[in-house]
Amino acid sequence: MSSEAEFFTLDLGGTALEAARWGRGAPEIVLLHEGLGSVGLWRDFPARLAAATGRGVFAYSRAGYGHSASIPLPRPLSYMHDEARETLPRILAQEAARRVILLGHSDGASIAAIHAGAAAGGTTAIAGLVLIAPHFFVEDISLASIAAAREAYRAGDLRPRLARHHRDVDAAFRGWNDAWLDPGFRDWRIDDVLPAIAAPVLLIQGEADEYGTMAQIRLAEAKLPRPPRVVIVPAAGHSPHLSHPERVIAAIGEFVAAALTSDE
Repeated sequence: MSSEAEFFTLDLGGTALEAARWGRGAPEIVLLHEGLGSVGLWRDFPARLAAATGRGVFAYSRAGYGHSASIPLPRPLSYMHDEARETLPRILAQEAARRVILLGHSDGASIAAIHAGAAAGGTTAIAGLVLIAPHFFVEDISLASIAAAREAYRAGDLRPRLARHHRDVDAAFRGWNDAWLDPGFRDWRIDDVLPAIAAPVLLIQGEADEYGTMAQIRLAEAKLPRPPRVVIVPAAGHSPHLSHPERVIAAIGEFVAAALTSDE
């Protein structure tokens, strides 16, 4: 299967979203990026994942990210719930996706979990969830790292580095950073959706993740209705799929094969 990317634009009710697809094997793996991510910031991970699994891989940049349409600020503190329950179902329906595996990283993992646990029906079946560095509640380590990112954006080189990947870099950064550091966000949590997730789940966590701890994984293990598969990547930070791609892609490949076999 070709792992060349096909780039295109989704028109979501007048909102243009950057999107890409690698391969065409069904069911597709749908990638949901992190709080500062985009289609491009997945780097070569989608191509490698498509080649390793034999599945099509689809990714899009949420509004305010990458080359998608910008957004007004501030983002509502419900932005992950809004994406999971309103935008993502529309994208999957527009793409005529009948059955998918959702793969989310960080904020994207939270969005995937909310969507899968919403029990809202719809036309797309979730065959499996891959959650990389997920957030189910707010930790002090998360807020400390996000506050440090704000200083790096203001006074360091983070803004010019991000500007290479986002058309409206201030909307991308502030939409995420301001929301997480809003005092009203401190009590955000989504563990209430976990018992409703019927699909099998793979949890991937970097041992040295600067944005979250193993408490996130332990909570998911306690709340999910079936035991998840858990992969801890030694010495990895918040993006183990980029720092340790062979280990992560191998784990995802095994999970996808097992999930689709049990789903048949």
